[in-house]
Amino acid sequence: MSSSEPRRGGTLRLYGPGSMDHLDPASAYYALGHQVIRLFARQLFTYPAVRDLRDWRAIAPVPDVAVEVPTTYNAGLSVNHLTYTVRLRRGVLWDTTPPREVTAHDFVRGFKRMCNPVCGAGAIRYFTSTIRGLAEFASAYAAAVPHADATAAELADFQNRNEISGIRVLDPWTLVFELIRPASDFVHVLAMPFASAAPVEYDALVPDSDRFRREVRSNGPYRVVDYDHGRFLRLLRNPVWDKGADDVRNQHVDAVEVVMERADPVEVGRRITSGAADLSWASPVTEPYDANPTDPGNDLGYALNPYLVFNTVSPNNGGALADPGVRRALAWAFDKVAVLDIYDRLAAGTVMRPARSAIPPGNFGYEPFDLYPTPGDRGDPDRCRALLAEAGHPNGLTLTFLHRDVDANPEVAKSCAADLERAGITVDLLPMGHADYYAHLQDPANAEAGAWDLTSPSWTPDWFGDNGRAFLQPMFQTNRTRGTSNYGCYSNPEVDELIEEALATVDEDRAHRIWHRVDELVMRDAAIVPVLEHAPTIPHLKGARVRNAIPMPTIDRWFDLSNLWLEQAP
Repeated sequence: MSSSEPRRGGTLRLYGPGSMDHLDPASAYYALGHQVIRLFARQLFTYPAVRDLRDWRAIAPVPDVAVEVPTTYNAGLSVNHLTYTVRLRRGVLWDTTPPREVTAHDFVRGFKRMCNPVCGAGAIRYFTSTIRGLAEFASAYAAAVPHADATAAELADFQNRNEISGIRVLDPWTLVFELIRPASDFVHVLAMPFASAAPVEYDALVPDSDRFRREVRSNGPYRVVDYDHGRFLRLLRNPVWDKGADDVRNQHVDAVEVVMERADPVEVGRRITSGAADLSWASPVTEPYDANPTDPGNDLGYALNPYLVFNTVSPNNGGALADPGVRRALAWAFDKVAVLDIYDRLAAGTVMRPARSAIPPGNFGYEPFDLYPTPGDRGDPDRCRALLAEAGHPNGLTLTFLHRDVDANPEVAKSCAADLERAGITVDLLPMGHADYYAHLQDPANAEAGAWDLTSPSWTPDWFGDNGRAFLQPMFQTNRTRGTSNYGCYSNPEVDELIEEALATVDEDRAHRIWHRVDELVMRDAAIVPVLEHAPTIPHLKGARVRNAIPMPTIDRWFDLSNLWLEQAP
């Protein structure tokens, strides 16, 4: 059979050291999770897999469970752009017994669940700052259920007794969203996996609990049949999924298996080239190349990978990291080219450059500037030491550097620690497994307890094009609730106010200027240190039998698993 024709059958095998942060769509916020969630949870809108990143359709949401994208022309969008009416397609089924149609009520339940105070959505501000009544609902939820060990009954009781005023069910197949203000990116927001439908069965489950992971339901082409967090995942075909009700996904392979275990990129590559695995799971193993690649997306929104986050609420060192003067001093220390060399040795296969701003190139609001320039981007430890003394710390600090224990992360942490030590700062490295890392950062209690002072995550924009808020709102707007993506609990009222002002601005040029101003402020405060900016797609290594593997910018360059097929059965 020709490799250009889809083939049905086989088990797709992924192997590597990564982990999903959460299996629950209400709380999962990272690429690996979204890559898998795309197989079993559907939203009103989603992104198609388009091979050419220069094609605008690669970054434009299309209807998923919705019948069409609301516009003023089809009467789905009101003239004042404050009301969206979304009609749902029929025939989308839950894999329940018996199978049951997905309804508007399931989407309302999904929006309520993302506000849960146990394991909430990492970018809840996208929704609370946009949909009328959602912020009030989330605040009331947190007040009514303030403890992290809430039972499913407590959570369901609040959700079922309270409504979100800006989301109405007209009938089982029609939803109405009322916005606080016009939001030109609203369809992108609704395409986030947080906004997945949730069946009534979830009322009996604590979000992302062990029981949830055993009993998670599917309305996509595959369903989870075995999941051991951080170790193993297996999905099989969902027998009630109907291609006639899904324009975006397919069901070519019989099963998808992910083996998660410690392995360096060499071992992951060996498994793939030997035929023991088909794709990498998280490890940056690339197709061989002779020359450094060019940008395949023509400056389509770059990612920050890595960037350094300061824990601004750490009690360590007498609370020194709360002082912007201390953070500014530290920001001078880092040799970004040394980190670039680490990734170059990995043959990461993408365009990489030292980063200088919170918004990298190709994203809305980006303007080039550098508040901490050093010769050749090599860092200036002497200036760091001098400024630290001026800030009241002539004898340096002792910092705990939390990092993931896989791939380039340990080497990056060592490089940054060496930079700080040259400036007279003692660094204790704290490695953590991939399965626990982001969940640890998303709990502000760990930051407040001083469990870490500095860490090195990465950030890819959630969408492209009209994406001014996709960096700044989740990363920097005040948010100390469980599930936050403002890991360092940074808070600046002026930044919060400007973010709200940018969201309320319909003039594109003015919004661009405000987003850039926010970028300048967070860099002036040294809330983070951008280290490298990456182009959004790298040529991941594929096994010999993998066909039609299309990288998706919205899942951090990983492949769309719902449309590939295998040339021959295993």
